[in-house]
Amino acid sequence: MLKIMSTGMTALVVVIGGSSLGYAQSPSAEPSSRGATVSDLNTLTDARIAIVKAALQLTPEQEKSWSAIEDAIRSRAKERQSRLQGVGARADARSEQSPIEVLRDRNPVEFLNRRSDALAQRAAALKKLAAAWQPLYATLTPDQKRRLGFVTIVALRELRSAAEDRRIRAADDGD
Repeated sequence: MLKIMSTGMTALVVVIGGSSLGYAQSPSAEPSSRGATVSDLNTLTDARIAIVKAALQLTPEQEKSWSAIEDAIRSRAKERQSRLQGVGARADARSEQSPIEVLRDRNPVEFLNRRSDALAQRAAALKKLAAAWQPLYATLTPDQKRRLGFVTIVALRELRSAAEDRRIRAADDGD
């Protein structure tokens, strides 16, 4: 029980600490240094993977299914980084324009196509992740499923909290 609580608290610290990575102000090789660096995001992905794996306490037989899950998680993280870089590049390109020019020059059809492509990409990555989890999930004990649920709930709660914090900071910056 102590090990489960320790894993849960570690998950909480990493998720809470990870949400602040998006606000780190460190120089980066990317065009916009407003957010976390690629290295920061990779470190966060590594930590999240380690937390889930530690919480599950996989048996040697279950370990055989883990590499597909880890690959799918890393693939989704890289795709997300790419999407965020694209958004940042578009924002940087528009930063030279006044708000009126941005509104005048917007193209709703291009926006809808970009959004559709992004959603399709995210859906395919999520399907890949679900397919990777399927064989392992079928072998998890009720205790492992409970621990996985706990880590998921804590992570989702912290993700929602981080998103709300970002909205509040964005509103404060806009004032």
